[in-house]
Amino acid sequence: MKILIIESNPPDLLARGFSDGQPYVDTFAALGLDLDLTLVEPYRTPFDPELLDGADGVIFSGSGVEWSTADARAEPLARAMRACFETGVPVFGSCNGMQLAACVLGGYVDASPNGREQGVAQGLTLTEAGRAHPLMYGRDNGFGALTIHRDEVTKLPAGAVVLARNAHCDVQAFAYDRDGVDFWGVEYHPEYSPEFLGAMLDDPRHEGAFADMAADLRAARDTAEAADRLGTTTEDMQTEARATELTNWLAHVKARKDGS
Repeated sequence: MKILIIESNPPDLLARGFSDGQPYVDTFAALGLDLDLTLVEPYRTPFDPELLDGADGVIFSGSGVEWSTADARAEPLARAMRACFETGVPVFGSCNGMQLAACVLGGYVDASPNGREQGVAQGLTLTEAGRAHPLMYGRDNGFGALTIHRDEVTKLPAGAVVLARNAHCDVQAFAYDRDGVDFWGVEYHPEYSPEFLGAMLDDPRHEGAFADMAADLRAARDTAEAADRLGTTTEDMQTEARATELTNWLAHVKARKDGS
């Protein structure tokens, strides 16, 4: 399958090593999936709709920018997403990608009143719709997922369906299937490895609890005590488990491609 990955970081962050598209490439490789992947950078080069020719699915990554997806500075990404929605191609978004979809489809995002959520999003609970939706197959109430975000969806687009939430954020996942748009998104990061997020939080600008959290993340795949301190388990930090939503979405993309 041909999958476009929209890198949602601008050139200045990419030059500093902050890519949110690359973790998708790394996770798909770790899963042993044979995919035709193309990374696209709309903040560097205006999105060309011809890139969608032959594409089976599109992913919008997270982002480390200082602005929200409701800001005019996010327009290069919004333009790309509108082009994707016009074709009806299946689209997946994590974090910034889900927030962008909310804005493009008529909702809104803002800084969470609960502050930043980072490390592990704990106690994720499926809604009634989520329990039946294929994005959440294999997930049970109370699961934890790797996360780091400041903003959240504060107004859902009309027709959007919430699939998961927790005490920190009322919209941790939503789906939108209306007017030819096929979108699934999550606020957390199934594409991140715990080691990747640990390295991000180990930035020298962070101190104290962030350093401790970073150390636990780096150990969470193998050490039960570290995973427990994060509010998760070593099992949930393994590649197959943490990438559940990605493999579910890819199964959906394949079914669409095969016409089933």
